[in-house]
Amino acid sequence: MSTVLVTGGSGFIGSHAILQLLAAGHQVRATLRSLTREGGVRAMLKEGGAEPGDRLSFFAADLENDAGWAEAVAGCDYVLHVASPFPQNVPRHEDELIVPAREGALRVLRASRDAGVKRVVLTSSFAAIGYGHPERKEPFDETVWTRPDAEGVAAYPKSKTLAERAAWDFVESGDGGGLELSVVNPVGVFGPVLGADYSTSILMVQRLMDGAMPGVPRLYFGVVDVRDTAALHIRAMTDPAAAGERFLAVAGDFMAMLDIARVLKARMGASARRVPTRQLPNWLVRLAAIRDPAVKLILPELGKAKNATSQKARRMLGWAPRSNEDAITATAESLVRLGLLKDSPKPVPA
Repeated sequence: MSTVLVTGGSGFIGSHAILQLLAAGHQVRATLRSLTREGGVRAMLKEGGAEPGDRLSFFAADLENDAGWAEAVAGCDYVLHVASPFPQNVPRHEDELIVPAREGALRVLRASRDAGVKRVVLTSSFAAIGYGHPERKEPFDETVWTRPDAEGVAAYPKSKTLAERAAWDFVESGDGGGLELSVVNPVGVFGPVLGADYSTSILMVQRLMDGAMPGVPRLYFGVVDVRDTAALHIRAMTDPAAAGERFLAVAGDFMAMLDIARVLKARMGASARRVPTRQLPNWLVRLAAIRDPAVKLILPELGKAKNATSQKARRMLGWAPRSNEDAITATAESLVRLGLLKDSPKPVPA
């Protein structure tokens, strides 16, 4: 089996990727911003059913610093570059996201090239595909790129677009030597959380379950399960056909936030008693945005019913994701199980 480095090993996608790599028999390394987080990651992996022992090792490395990357990647066959800033709050300046995302990707690519890594799989996003465009009926695919200079494109889509562009430019210019690159572009990543460190997509389900919103805005989301996202990364890592390709990770048609709330109501019983099913009018959301910068960020997307297709990943790599509804339900079930909802009983330690 191969030796694989997973950057951002404490993250939502990263921890699930580690689980699947270990299950497949690989030797796994993971980078963390601080090694003090190792215990937390091992606890998450235990929650996922893994006791990796000495088949998993950790290295301290930060996207904004060269230190640690050469040691982390030395002797690796593959790298899954999952780490990227994704804030829950509005950054003071867009460069707080753009610079570490772009320079971090290049830092990992350079270290991988120097270490003789065969292929890097970069976690990009639908945010690098579906923003800054006029409204369209046809689904987005991998041939489309976000227009970062278009009006209303926020810092996060800009950061993912510029980071992915920089990665492709690095490899295609010849700077990568013989290094291969594949890219995975997930939509909103849902599914079972393994601990309290999870993505902003999960925060939306948590807020719905907690009744933290009086209603739901007219927003639309693509859905993919984190387990299927991790599986697509590994297929993109090992399949010869994946070199030089990008793959959208999306399970089905985009869903209105209201439909996500209805799935929770239908499937989660009493646990979903606080979930709102009232559609907020756009004017009320705009009014709330006057006082709340986080709400202001979503205004350009109000009412935009986007869609995307994963036919390329299904056709080329044989990828078969779970349904939207199963991914959303798995999210809520894990939040209940781990006691991460408002007023929910905390789990008793084993």
